Amino acid sequence: MTKKYLLVFLFIICCLNASAQIQPLPFSNYIEKRGGLSNTAYAINNQQIVTVAFLGGSITYNPGWKEMVSGYLKDTYPKVKFKFIAAGIPSLGSLPHVFRLQRDVLDSGKVDLLFLEAAVNDQVNGTDSVTQVQSLEGIVRHANKNNPFMDMVMMSFADPDKTSIYNKGLVPTSIANHELIAGHYNLPSINLAKAVSDKIANKEFSWKKDFKDLHPSPFGQRLYFEAIKTLLSAELNSPNAKKEKHPFAAINMINKDSFVNGSYLNIENAQYNSDWILNKYWTPVDHVGTRDGFVKVPVLESTKAGATLSLKFKGNAIGMVIVSGPDAGIVNYTIDNGAEQHIDLYTQWSSFLHLPWYVLFGSGLKNGNHELKLTISNEKIKSSKGNACRIVYFLLNK
Repeated sequence: MTKKYLLVFLFIICCLNASAQIQPLPFSNYIEKRGGLSNTAYAINNQQIVTVAFLGGSITYNPGWKEMVSGYLKDTYPKVKFKFIAAGIPSLGSLPHVFRLQRDVLDSGKVDLLFLEAAVNDQVNGTDSVTQVQSLEGIVRHANKNNPFMDMVMMSFADPDKTSIYNKGLVPTSIANHELIAGHYNLPSINLAKAVSDKIANKEFSWKKDFKDLHPSPFGQRLYFEAIKTLLSAELNSPNAKKEKHPFAAINMINKDSFVNGSYLNIENAQYNSDWILNKYWTPVDHVGTRDGFVKVPVLESTKAGATLSLKFKGNAIGMVIVSGPDAGIVNYTIDNGAEQHIDLYTQWSSFLHLPWYVLFGSGLKNGNHELKLTISNEKIKSSKGNACRIVYFLLNK
């Protein structure tokens, strides 16, 4: 072997040895067990059927970690019949989750264990910090009111923006809010965004080659599963686990206006003029993409500037779910004939997707009777092709 090739050989050996000496950071560093999962452990030991729900955005919707968790539970506890509720919908964060919780999760029956994630979409969608807290707290308290024995796990998934924020020595707002709610209600949490950031810094893997996207590669999905399994294996293997209520009703709320009774309100409750059409099987005519659950469904639709509607409601928060496509417009609205406000319904994704988009008109209202009045504006931004407003549901908190 020549001297040149000997040096190259030694360099490769040194690199391999250095790589072999990297000690992976344990997932336990990123798990806060807090109140644990004793009720789920009890259910596994004492119930014939155990129900596990997954509530989240596209990272929950896509195949990966939730299927691995489901498989792990079935393989580890073969005598138990598990029921799984897959309630992931791409693009949706905590505000959508709190209003769809009842229909998409709780109406399916008693849930024993709920996995919740919203940190990625809360940040990407620009949901403000106060609304994040109102929504996350609303989910936790609403779920607990439905079943005070339900265990919950709060999870924060990774994206490049969060890694960048952690690299600056800061904590992303959406993760801080997830941890705030988890800590206040003594819930287990897994900070996968911090785990990914630290493990990249520890040179265990790279984002570009291994993780690849905020919708994780199979490598990333496996990493998420291994972290969740670390919590489950530590918490569920207790034959003497006790069943105890989580006393959330006795805990002071962080925000008194949190959406603890969020639900959908049927669009047929609105009064509207002839510029609107109730399309009972809406599909786009522009061949632009859609999301499951928000196509071939009833939609209250108008593409005409000046179209008006009103909605009488009883509660302390009101909003709407729309599909925001290439022709999404601007709406002006008032609550109880107050100051007129406006909201642009066009999003950064509207040019290529009829996106389900959740709009909050008002919260913290006096809990009682109110009236929403809405008019489609004759103004629109340059990017939009029209003035459309397509309402799938109204949002109500009582």
